[in-house]
Amino acid sequence: MTVPGPDRQLDPRFIPQQRLVGRLTALAFTGPSLVVLLIVLAAADDVPGWGRVALGVLWLLLVLALAWHAEHWPAKVYAHARYALDADGLVIQRGVYWRSVTHVPRSRVQHTDVSQGPLERRYGLGTLVVYTAGTDHARVSLPGLAHEVAGALRDDLRPGRHDDSV
Repeated sequence: MTVPGPDRQLDPRFIPQQRLVGRLTALAFTGPSLVVLLIVLAAADDVPGWGRVALGVLWLLLVLALAWHAEHWPAKVYAHARYALDADGLVIQRGVYWRSVTHVPRSRVQHTDVSQGPLERRYGLGTLVVYTAGTDHARVSLPGLAHEVAGALRDDLRPGRHDDSV
């Protein structure tokens, strides 16, 4: 299923921003896990030499897998994320393996926000957050938008802006 109406991609700056997030996450894992590995190897006197090498190789393979994921996954996420805003509401399509389409009707929108963390601010990005009436998907977020676009979407989705009262 595709997004109805004129669908739009996220901002291309989403890819380098998410790569930086992935690199920082990999770095946060790599240092402490290396310390744990070295402590385990130092404390385990009965582990043969080949076992020590195997643990080191497994750790290195895990770190390389994290580095690969940090570099390649953001482009895949970007390629599979779309959104559309029309008279009915906001439709968000995302997911690389497990795909989902979320439709937020204008009549269900309670309020909207634009959030921006330090890394998003560095890249000029923002996250549109839509709060709806209901229990499932009561908070729907759309990261990876240019900050100005997120603000414009927020203003357009603001309750009472369109004549959609029930």
